[in-house]
Amino acid sequence: MSEIAYVRGDATAPHGKGVKVIAHVCNDLGGWGKGFVLAVSRRWPEPEAAYRRWHRERAANDFGLGAAQFIQVERYVWVANLIGQRGIRTGSKGVPVRYEAIDSALRILGDQALELGASVHMPRIGCGLAGGKWPRVAPLIEERLLARGVPVTVYDHDD
Repeated sequence: MSEIAYVRGDATAPHGKGVKVIAHVCNDLGGWGKGFVLAVSRRWPEPEAAYRRWHRERAANDFGLGAAQFIQVERYVWVANLIGQRGIRTGSKGVPVRYEAIDSALRILGDQALELGASVHMPRIGCGLAGGKWPRVAPLIEERLLARGVPVTVYDHDD
């Protein structure tokens, strides 16, 4: 099994050849406006529009914790909206990250990446505004993606 490749840079400008899926974690409230999603929206309007429509029409679709949505933004680039965060604020119920939801969404992402023959590129998902801990998220990525032969690159952004 290969390992997660860690690089410095912008996950919205993924390295390498072939089909690439940029994965990130979204909340289950329909909110899009802080964190990594801003970088996504600066580059492509489609992922935000698709996420908002998915949330708005949730009574008739699979929107919810653990779900994943895939939007093709360029010929060889897709964005994966992964619902892995309950709400948007840390409060009495703890941080918004939901590891079991990230795990479920990563399983779906693995299926899609294998179908596309794609590599996966991401920031440290679930560890920014969602409040998650990378030592809890990295093993999920290893199990759901790397163990299935999906290459993964994690980008640490230069601030």
